[in-house]
Amino acid sequence: MKFLHTGDWHLGRKLNGFSLLAEQEQVFKKMIAIAEKERVDGIIIAGDIYDRSIPSIDAVQLFHDMMIEMNLEKQLPVFAISGNHDSSIRLDVGTPWLKTADFYLNTRLEQAFTPIEYGNCQLYLLPYFEPFHARQYFEQEDIRTIQQAMPLVIEEMRKTFKIDKKQLLVSHFFVSGSEKSASETTLEVGGLDNVSADNFSEFDYVALGHLHYYDALKNYPNIAYSGALLKYSLSEVNQSKGVRIVNVTASGVDSKFSPIIPTNDVFHLTDSFDNLLDETNYPEISRQDYVGITLTDTTLIDNSMNRLRENYPKLISLDRLVSQKKDELQEHHAATVAKLSPEKLTTQYFEQVVGRSLTVKQQEWLDEATAQTIKER
Repeated sequence: MKFLHTGDWHLGRKLNGFSLLAEQEQVFKKMIAIAEKERVDGIIIAGDIYDRSIPSIDAVQLFHDMMIEMNLEKQLPVFAISGNHDSSIRLDVGTPWLKTADFYLNTRLEQAFTPIEYGNCQLYLLPYFEPFHARQYFEQEDIRTIQQAMPLVIEEMRKTFKIDKKQLLVSHFFVSGSEKSASETTLEVGGLDNVSADNFSEFDYVALGHLHYYDALKNYPNIAYSGALLKYSLSEVNQSKGVRIVNVTASGVDSKFSPIIPTNDVFHLTDSFDNLLDETNYPEISRQDYVGITLTDTTLIDNSMNRLRENYPKLISLDRLVSQKKDELQEHHAATVAKLSPEKLTTQYFEQVVGRSLTVKQQEWLDEATAQTIKER
């Protein structure tokens, strides 16, 4: 069996105000071309189909068109889960009917314990979930993090393992040892979404979503992120984007990265104002590319944003190298606080003001409120 592993589509995403729907449709077409060239048996989508829990009408229409082409016209089975950006309730609508077309979409924790048997594989589709979902399902009030819940989740899955099948897990979390970029949700809720790769040792392949760089997790050959299809921030300008091709044979599972070159790319330029306005410079950048600029000039330049947009219509950011250097000290001073999770900051503040720790019920309220904040970002 051969699968195309993708994820983190973030349909409806905007890059500093610029809609990316056209680019998202273009890279989808390129993804389908890879699927056909590789003759894959199915498509794995590892969460974050949409960028927001309440997506725009245009984003919903784009996903609708994508699924018609991929699942109905190309007749490719789809194995998908909801991510932390998706609304599990909204995505769940119609899923019983979708199964009749080999479109499997899991949005709730309990659904993950019924594997989908396909060829020589059992696919376990584990959507993003919060600790309180695990507390409710396992009836254990001491579950506070996803890491605490994961061994219970895996043990429940193991009950249905078949020795003559290869076990594939599709999930959407931050796995310890991975490298984040700025475009992923920075709110980690005190490590609630941080899980150890050791949890997944019994799976033949783990198809991950959540991080946008395909090589974010090293030293675990059978646990991998597909990465996003597009660059969603300036921190990703040097990252290759694409999909993974996963080959499942009797002897094992291997995956390879297949790059996708976007029609419109993202660049970050650091140069003087005059050099940036010289049209003979940077011939590799088209007027449809997205550009962030850091000026090296030491003096202020009037109307610099509008003047630069004459050459770079899709200018997404503008700052000055001098300002960055002045900010370095403040950034260093804030580094300790920045490493603290929102949950930790809240609990510390509460303890300092009130003089005692949160009660169990107050901790639950904090977990649920912060988790909801993640979903709405």
